[in-house]
Amino acid sequence: MATPAEQDLVLAEAENNKERVQVFGILRLQEDKSAAGEKVSAAAMKSGDGRWQAPIFALARKASETFSGGIHVLPKVPEPKTSPFSEEWGAKAFRDPMAMERANLLNMAKLSIKGLIESALSFGRTLDSDYPPLQQFFVVMEHCLKHGLKVKKSFLGYNKSLWGPLEMVEKLCPEAGEIAASVRDLPGLKTPLGRARAWLRLALMQKKLADYLRLLITRKDILSEFYENSSVMLEEEGAVIVGLLVGLNVIDANLCVKGEDLDTQVGVIDFSMYLKNDIDDYRSEERNGQIAAILDQKNYVEELNRQLNSTVQGLQGRVESLENSNSKLIEELAIAKNNIIKLQEENHQLRTENSVILMKAQQRLEIAEGDLNCELDTYKQSRQGLDEMYNEARRQLREECQLRQDVENELVVQVSMKQEMEMAMKLLEKDIHEKQDTLIGLRHQLDDVKAINVEMYQKMQSSDDSMRHKNDMIARLEEKTNQITATMKQLEQSDKDLLSQTRTLAMSFVKCASTDTEHQYKLVKDISF
Repeated sequence: MATPAEQDLVLAEAENNKERVQVFGILRLQEDKSAAGEKVSAAAMKSGDGRWQAPIFALARKASETFSGGIHVLPKVPEPKTSPFSEEWGAKAFRDPMAMERANLLNMAKLSIKGLIESALSFGRTLDSDYPPLQQFFVVMEHCLKHGLKVKKSFLGYNKSLWGPLEMVEKLCPEAGEIAASVRDLPGLKTPLGRARAWLRLALMQKKLADYLRLLITRKDILSEFYENSSVMLEEEGAVIVGLLVGLNVIDANLCVKGEDLDTQVGVIDFSMYLKNDIDDYRSEERNGQIAAILDQKNYVEELNRQLNSTVQGLQGRVESLENSNSKLIEELAIAKNNIIKLQEENHQLRTENSVILMKAQQRLEIAEGDLNCELDTYKQSRQGLDEMYNEARRQLREECQLRQDVENELVVQVSMKQEMEMAMKLLEKDIHEKQDTLIGLRHQLDDVKAINVEMYQKMQSSDDSMRHKNDMIARLEEKTNQITATMKQLEQSDKDLLSQTRTLAMSFVKCASTDTEHQYKLVKDISF
């Protein structure tokens, strides 16, 4: 009876087989229908460069089985039957050669990316340009980007430029401008293909290859200028490949682009590294595990030896430094003893000199204190005199400020009075002009009345019948004339009163503001006239 571990391994193998059936359903369908496969391969041969032939299906399937299988040799589990979906997809692929090519490229991209990640993580080191899985990865990516590329005319003939769509990434993402500028500045690159290969390597080192291609495939309007409608970049396979590229961000790549001849490299996929049987895998992985263990032990021993050597060298240096410091300390001790004896003698001399200096300093201090007291008394007296002068000056300043404030207030009062006088003069002038206008109107009315009186008198003489009526009218007109005359006399009297008031106001204004006397006198004189 199988153990639980063996059962788990059998289940894992069954899941791997199921995955292989889903991925390579087209391949099995092609083996069952060989005649149809020959027709499809012939059509693929006629489609031009960059198209994959039918035998690649079998190679890719065998490589995928090699990678997906475990290191243990287990009993073979019967493969499940092909699902109707895979048969339908296979039939569609036979009808559409471009779909078959996209499936081939997707499978090879999965194999190359998976193999690159597993090998890099198993070795645990930074990848360089000579690493075969990395070289195969770039070849597969080049085929994926070339698939369905439109042919453009030039002076030298027809050409497929891979650099065109990659150069458009600079417009979509400003961060890619640095890579594009570096590629253009490389001196050894002369062809667009070489620039595209250099761009892929720099993007991988920057760990932004998946991000740049994701931005590119989202812009179908831009890609349609460079690719056919059924190309990998415009179909769902492109999005799947870009999603797989995200896993490469865990790998550190150190690639030298300047030294490589990227213009003339031949982009051929090497399937030999993917074609291995289970026994070779088991032995190679076991041998790789032993070599890795030996290398780990060797690295550990070398590291331990290096640490011990550095420790021994450090201890030897410390011993030598301690011996040198000990000899120096002995010499310094003897010198210090001699210095102590000399310092004791100098200390005795300095003490005697210090006592003499202290006595002299005390005498000078007493003299300085007497001088300081005298200067302090003088300073206090001068300070008292300055304080009195300051107080007197401050009092005078306050008086001057008060006087200035009074003068300013008086000036404000005079200005306000002047403004009031001017306003009163203007009002009086306006009133006089109005009364003069009224007087003129009354005079006109009086003239009219006189004219009417004369006319009525003439009519009285000419008409005896209307005599009485006219006499009454004359009486009324005379009465009205008397009223108008009385009104005129009253207006003349009020005019005289206003003139007298104006003269009195002008005289008072002359007394208040002596500077405006002549002008106001002329104004009053003009008003009176």
